[in-house]
Amino acid sequence: MAPIITTHELTKQYHPPKGPMAIKEIDLEIQEGEIFSLLGPNGAGKTTLIAVLCGLFPPTRGDAMIAGHSVVQNPTAVKQIIGIVPEEIALYTRLTGRQNLRYFGSLYGLDGRELERAIDETLAVVGLTERADDRVANYSNGMKRRLNIAAGLLHNPRVLLMDEPTLGLDPENRRRILDLVVRLKQDHSATILYTTHNMDEAQELSDRVGIIHHGQIVALGTPAELIQMIHGEESLRLQVSAVSPDALNVLRQIDGVEQISSDRDTLTLTLRSAAEVVPEVLRVVKEVGINVKALTIQQPNLEAVFLRLTGQRLTEAP
Repeated sequence: MAPIITTHELTKQYHPPKGPMAIKEIDLEIQEGEIFSLLGPNGAGKTTLIAVLCGLFPPTRGDAMIAGHSVVQNPTAVKQIIGIVPEEIALYTRLTGRQNLRYFGSLYGLDGRELERAIDETLAVVGLTERADDRVANYSNGMKRRLNIAAGLLHNPRVLLMDEPTLGLDPENRRRILDLVVRLKQDHSATILYTTHNMDEAQELSDRVGIIHHGQIVALGTPAELIQMIHGEESLRLQVSAVSPDALNVLRQIDGVEQISSDRDTLTLTLRSAAEVVPEVLRVVKEVGINVKALTIQQPNLEAVFLRLTGQRLTEAP
């Protein structure tokens, strides 16, 4: 089966030739019906990639094909195929939920009974039927996020581009959004490109994950394939007081310590084997005078992959 999204050397530079490179030579294939997560920190290029794919602005170089249509040569056809859920909530708070959807549906060319049916069906999908006629100003943040998703679903798109859809949500509302994403794939056969800086989301939702750093895809595969890349390495996370550069250098010399990352009051050590290395780490920590407030050992996960590939944690990368 041919992929529904293909990018070839997709590049976006702001203010060329000397401006910042937001995304660089991205080559991707996303299969129809899969949830593909783009995992990376803020500023990695995730939103720029979404903006180029939806035709908000053209690439500096390269192209992308969505269901056989070029975003460079035929952006109008692309926009008829895709639905967009932007990072920023794009709603009119003085209008009701239903009025917002009526407006956005008209932009997709829906009207009359077709539009009203699409609104009712979409409200049911996102669980907002009972609040449809309330003003959006009275919605919780989680309800606004769900209505934001509904606006991108009205025309039953083949491809849904979701940019950080759980941003700023509490755990309960975040769980609702994640469950909704899974249902969109299972019940509506949607292809979803999902951007996030949250490792847990990417690991739970994704058929495949692309890790993006400084505008480039640095790893690509299923969550299990990516985790296998680091060959079972474990992470030791120490909550500490201040750590001197000399103390860090001593820790780096310990046999079995593959990598060290420092973020405010947290040290993260990538270990070849926690069972073998942790006792020596704790001995050295005490010897160099580091005060450890808490200690956790993490099994390999996508954040560990990111740390291994970039030398940074997802939360600290620029």
